[in-house]
Amino acid sequence: MSGSTKVNHKLYGLDHLRAFAITFVFLFHYGRLFAHPQWTNSISEFGWSGVDLFFVLSGYLIASQLFLKIDTGKKNSLKEFFIKRFFRIIPAYIGVVALYFLLPVVRERESLAPLWKFLTFTQNIGLDVQHQGTFSHAWSLCIEEQFYLLLPLILAALIYFKQIKNAFWLLIILFVFGFAARFYSFEHVKSLNDDSGISWYKWIYYPTWCRLDGLLVGVSIAALLRFKPRFSNKILKYGNALLVVSIIIFAVDYFLCAEPESFNASVFGFPLVDLGYGCIVLAALSPRCFLYTYQSKITSKIAALSYGIYLIHKIVIHVTQSQFVKFKIDDNSNSMFLVCVAVVSVTSLLFNEVIEKPFLYIRRRILSESESK
Repeated sequence: MSGSTKVNHKLYGLDHLRAFAITFVFLFHYGRLFAHPQWTNSISEFGWSGVDLFFVLSGYLIASQLFLKIDTGKKNSLKEFFIKRFFRIIPAYIGVVALYFLLPVVRERESLAPLWKFLTFTQNIGLDVQHQGTFSHAWSLCIEEQFYLLLPLILAALIYFKQIKNAFWLLIILFVFGFAARFYSFEHVKSLNDDSGISWYKWIYYPTWCRLDGLLVGVSIAALLRFKPRFSNKILKYGNALLVVSIIIFAVDYFLCAEPESFNASVFGFPLVDLGYGCIVLAALSPRCFLYTYQSKITSKIAALSYGIYLIHKIVIHVTQSQFVKFKIDDNSNSMFLVCVAVVSVTSLLFNEVIEKPFLYIRRRILSESESK
C-alpha cells in the first residue's frame, strides 16, 4: 500500500477553486469584450489570471491520475487515458466550433482563426487576436490538450528508459525553458516596435512554450503529494497559512504586472501568478484549511458546469445583449449583467444535459466494456 498523502475523495476545495476560476474568467471577458457596468473594470485588470488557476488545477488533477498508477506499480493505459479525455473534451468542443463556423450571427467578433487550427488544437500558436478574435479563448484549451497528449507519452518514455526518478530534473529544465522562451519572445516583440500590443499577445501571452508554468506547478504539486508523503504532510498542516502566502504573492504580482507588456511582467509575472495559485491549490488539499472542509452545492454545481460555461459564455453574452437591448435594457447596466448571468447559467445547464452528460455516459459504457474483456 502506498504511503502517499491521503486526501478526501470528494475534493470540495478544488470545486471551490474551479468555480472561482470560471467566475473570474467570465467577469474578465464580460468587462473587456462587451458592454458592461463600470465596476467590472477593476476585475478586468487581473481577471485574466483565472485561466492560470485552471492550468494549475489541470496539471495537478491529470498528473495525480497518472502518478497514482506509477506509485502503485500499475501500468498506465494510454488507451483508457485518451478515451477519458476524448469524451470529456472533444464532443462539447466540436459542437461549439460548429456553431461558430456555421452560424456567423453568434460570433462575438469579426473573424475566426482557420478551422484546421481549431481541429488540431494549434489555434493558440501564432494567434492574431486583432484579426482572429472570435472564440480566441480557445487558446487555453489548446494548451491543455497539448499537455494531455504529451504528459502520458513523456511518462511512458521515462518509465520505458527507467528514468522516472530523474523526472524532477525534467520539471526544472521545463521551468527554466519557460523563462528563456519569454525572455527571447520579449526581445523579439520589442524589436517589432508594435504599439498596439497585438504582437505581445501573439508571441508571449498565447504560445504554449510561454505558458507552461501553471501546468508544471500543478504537476509538481501532484508529484510532491504522491512521491514525497512525509514532506507534503508537513506542508499540508499549514493550509490556512498557505492562503496567506498566496495573498502576499498576488500582492507582489499585482504591482509587477501593473504594466502587462513590461519586461518583468512578461518574463516573471506568469510563473509568480502560478506559484500563488499553487499555494491556493495546496491549501485546498489541506484537511486543516476551510476550503477543504467547507461544502457548497453552489460551487460544486458551478464547477460541474465550468467547462460548458468556458466554451459558450462569449456566444451567450453576445447574443443576449444584442437581443435584450431591444427591450430598452441598457447594455452597460447591472440589469443587463444579471440577465446575461442568468442566460449563461441556464444555457450551460442545458449544454451539460444535452451534450456533456450523454457523452460521459458513452465513455463509461466503453470503459466498462473494455474492462470486462
